[in-house]
Amino acid sequence: MADNLPQRRIDRDALERIIRRAAELQAGDMDTGDGLTEQDLLKVGAEVGIDGRFLRQAMYEEGAGARAAEGGFLARWFGPGIVAAGRVVPGDKAQIEAALDRWMIDSEALTVKRRLPDRTVWEKQRGFFAEMKRGFGVGGRQYQLARAFDVTVSVTQLESGYCHVELAADVSPLRDGAIRAAVASSGTFVVLGGFALTLAGAVVIAPVSIGLGAVLLGATVAAPPLAGRMQKTRSEQMQLALEQVLDRLEYGEIRPRHAVPDRVAGGLLNIAVEIRNAIADGADVRRMRLKP
Repeated sequence: MADNLPQRRIDRDALERIIRRAAELQAGDMDTGDGLTEQDLLKVGAEVGIDGRFLRQAMYEEGAGARAAEGGFLARWFGPGIVAAGRVVPGDKAQIEAALDRWMIDSEALTVKRRLPDRTVWEKQRGFFAEMKRGFGVGGRQYQLARAFDVTVSVTQLESGYCHVELAADVSPLRDGAIRAAVASSGTFVVLGGFALTLAGAVVIAPVSIGLGAVLLGATVAAPPLAGRMQKTRSEQMQLALEQVLDRLEYGEIRPRHAVPDRVAGGLLNIAVEIRNAIADGADVRRMRLKP
């Protein structure tokens, strides 16, 4: 039968549909009773040539429940409150967690907020050196993750040598600020619109006044406010930052003993130390002069 098939190329979308349909047909042809055990499913996958790692990943994601995309008015206009990214990466759990710990501290200017059995929650580092590091953009970085309220890291071992890593950044305080800004600007717009409508009613006939009011109201509903568009851009930048961490982890650029070897970074931190010492010395001199 295979010899009679036309020699045509199958694009990726068609390939996914064909494989999905073939799996449905095979599942319908099998007597699974009330279901299959995970071992049975792995055995079936091996028979049809599906790598066990991918089946384990799919089972994990099914059991954990994929993070549903936030819907509704706020998400549509202001972006999600939680920005997340996940991926399967090579390595064992302890190794990956150690690598991420080092990266979050050295390269994202974060510190541990909580360590829980299944995840670690990070927040931005505080203090003079942390602010200098972010302010100078040490290492040529933007430190996007430090702008989140917190960042949650979850590492799940799928099989020996592979883990599923999920990163989730809570940007809800940033979104709340954008919402307040939009409400404030909308309130000003409504007041001005009402004033314009009153003037219009005084000089033109009622239908024109009603039409002007409808235009003003439609303008407030048709398009997201500027604050909303800015917040959606921040969310996209945060999403990119999370994906970049996973990229580096996947390609071995993040290691347990990773440290920033940038000589410029060290130079800037040395400058920060000198500035702090100079301020302290100046304060000591002033105190000496004020002594009777």
